[in-house]
Amino acid sequence: MPAPKRPALDGLRKRLEDSRAGGVRADGFVRETFLLPREDARAKAREWLRRYPKAAYWTEVESWRVAEGDAIEFTMRRLRTAE
Repeated sequence: MPAPKRPALDGLRKRLEDSRAGGVRADGFVRETFLLPREDARAKAREWLRRYPKAAYWTEVESWRVAEGDAIEFTMRRLRTAE
């Protein structure tokens, strides 16, 4: 029986590159991931949208999931500067 294949490390590689670049990817967006209780997650998303308006920064919730204990893990995305 052949040995199992090693998993691809592309995701890990991308996360390391992002962290070394100060959270800014080649696409110019700043991303920050949070893991918060549901109500705190809503408040944090509203805070980001208030601080970085969508019209200027293209701010959005890039991804989210429900974690254990009714916590929400989500990633906010925005442009570094408004131009």
